[in-house]
Amino acid sequence: MARKVTVALVDDLDGGPAQETIRFALDGAGYEIDLSGQHAAAFRDQLAPFIRHARPDSPAPARPRASRQRSTSIRAWASQNGIALNRRGRIPSSVIAQYQTAAAGTASR
Repeated sequence: MARKVTVALVDDLDGGPAQETIRFALDGAGYEIDLSGQHAAAFRDQLAPFIRHARPDSPAPARPRASRQRSTSIRAWASQNGIALNRRGRIPSSVIAQYQTAAAGTASR
């Protein structure tokens, strides 16, 4: 069985047909709005003087090397101890606690 899904954008200002979705952020909150070509051009025209004087948002700071090394050590320990972890992403706090307990036991010997 075939299915065809059609998405029609509606201009959020006047309810007419929209040509694009514009995403923007202000005061830490992200927004998106569907606009016709004419409204999208007006939106950009209104923002242009502010954008000319603005600076680009800086990317999030990278994790420190020590943090990456610790994560690598925890993942290696977990693998050696039969604990399944994803190669990327957050390490569950329960696994971190087990690692710390094991490391403390090794250090006291």
